[in-house]
Amino acid sequence: MGLFTAIGREVEYVSGMLRVLKQIKKVGPGSGVRVPDHIEKTVDKYADRPMAITDDGDVSYADFDAYANRVANWALAQGLKKGETVALFMPNRWEYIAIWFGLSKVGVVTSLLNNQLSGQSLAHCLNIGETRHAIIADELVDAYRSACDAAEIEAKPWVVDGAYDWSGDFNAAVAEQSGARIPAEKRQDVKPSDPVLKMFTSGTTGLPKAALMTHIRALYYLNIFAIASKAKPSDRMMMVLPLYHATGGLCGVGCALSFGGSVIVRPKFSASSFWPDVQRHKATLFMYVGELCRFLVNSDEVPEEKAHSLRCAIGNGMRRDVWEQFQARFNLPDIIEFYGSTEGNVGLVNAMNQPGAIGRVPNYLKHRFNIDLVKFDMDAEVPVRSADGHCVRCGPDEVGEAIGRIDPTDARFRFDGYGSKEDTEKKILRNVYEEGDAWFRTGDLMTRDALGYYYFVDRVGDTFRWKSENVATGEVAEALSFDGIEQANVYGVEVEGHSGRAGMAALVAKAGQIDLEALREHIHDALPTFARPLFLRLQEQGDTTGTFKLRKVDLVKDGFDPKKISDPLYFDHPTIGKYVRLTQELYEQIVGGKLRV
Repeated sequence: MGLFTAIGREVEYVSGMLRVLKQIKKVGPGSGVRVPDHIEKTVDKYADRPMAITDDGDVSYADFDAYANRVANWALAQGLKKGETVALFMPNRWEYIAIWFGLSKVGVVTSLLNNQLSGQSLAHCLNIGETRHAIIADELVDAYRSACDAAEIEAKPWVVDGAYDWSGDFNAAVAEQSGARIPAEKRQDVKPSDPVLKMFTSGTTGLPKAALMTHIRALYYLNIFAIASKAKPSDRMMMVLPLYHATGGLCGVGCALSFGGSVIVRPKFSASSFWPDVQRHKATLFMYVGELCRFLVNSDEVPEEKAHSLRCAIGNGMRRDVWEQFQARFNLPDIIEFYGSTEGNVGLVNAMNQPGAIGRVPNYLKHRFNIDLVKFDMDAEVPVRSADGHCVRCGPDEVGEAIGRIDPTDARFRFDGYGSKEDTEKKILRNVYEEGDAWFRTGDLMTRDALGYYYFVDRVGDTFRWKSENVATGEVAEALSFDGIEQANVYGVEVEGHSGRAGMAALVAKAGQIDLEALREHIHDALPTFARPLFLRLQEQGDTTGTFKLRKVDLVKDGFDPKKISDPLYFDHPTIGKYVRLTQELYEQIVGGKLRV
């Protein structure tokens, strides 16, 4: 790389950082601004512009605010006080945003529930969220009732667009309230450090945990990506991600609400209707998660994908193989990849179109960030400690766990934790580099190159050992980018008589067809012996969360036992030299040690 290219890169990086810092200071801790203050400022400036674009027509900022004001007055009429919690159980619609906005105007915390939950999982979220009232969409009533059957729920239910003898009629109750704005002085005792939302972890490895979202943190989410994407009033954000999740409900929504733009509210993601919707609604911004982009890359070509108005995609989890295909096929000028978690204190942004990178921290700015990478023991699944008992920093291109220094005095680096003190303590790593220091454990393995670009490798626990070597499931999944494969979920399974775990991949293919001989040849060329999936499971449909994260827990439990699995199973037979159908007889030979693997 030439000197002038390098200088240009650093000038672009620093100027972008300065722009973000200048804008974010307006809503930072020293500003005293809270979430409703910030959004009301946008409302007052752009009252007649469309806040939401729906199939039923546009909703102006003025109408959005009036509805939120009625919700705020409803909360006061119920006797709700600052810091108390109302649960919101609703699919994507513009009122979703207006309801939590309205509750925030009077200091009430909204618990955003995953609308795919039911039964015990939903009951768990309602109860750990300390819910006083629950606002439920009519189409989710059966799911809510299943939670009531699974456990005692103390929250008073209110149904939107429906009337039942066991619940309040939310529409009627809100319609009775005034649409006049409640003076900001009424929430003067609400501090920026107070919680405004409760969000929940995805629950891919167990029951969800409640994470507290303060006004300060929410304001960062609402603003940073709007600033990074240079959002403006004319922008239209295509929102296909669930609004109960921070990526869609705060980061994506903020790209519109922070600068007077519009949110194109879609009920859910559909690969077949995505590009027609983009063209029909003239979308300019798009919020993604990586698997969603993989679905689009693997979908059939449609005319609308060539003549669209998207200028920027913002999101997380886009692997390099998908990134390059996505940008080339859909001619998208800018991709802004970021890293962060609902509850964590580590954040990175890659606004420089570096394929596969999740962010950058050059050496000369490391003191301004709290992230570091420490060496990690894959067997014990804990950071490595040296003879003095402290953790060991990673060198360039060395895999380690990402950790974030906790600083209660800096809003960026606080860790507000979960509703449970026990869950909170599990995520804190103490005495890392010196006695008494505390760092947040992200649970994510990463590498950092010489230029300071960070690359995601895998989740702790997803990486496994086989043949005394570490295998990163994410890297194997990336190598499984092959003709016909729409989704690859890689994990390790125990094989009796062998230490570690053997690689297995659950694959979803177009029309259910994969050329297994060609795939095996591709795998053997792309991966070292220890990383090649020994077993394949062909599925008609993958198992993902509402935010398109791959679930692995049940797959790992199933292992490769044909008695437990109805899906077709294949085994990379070491003597035959091809993937063969895994029969019960072959399974027993493997676990009995008669066939060496």
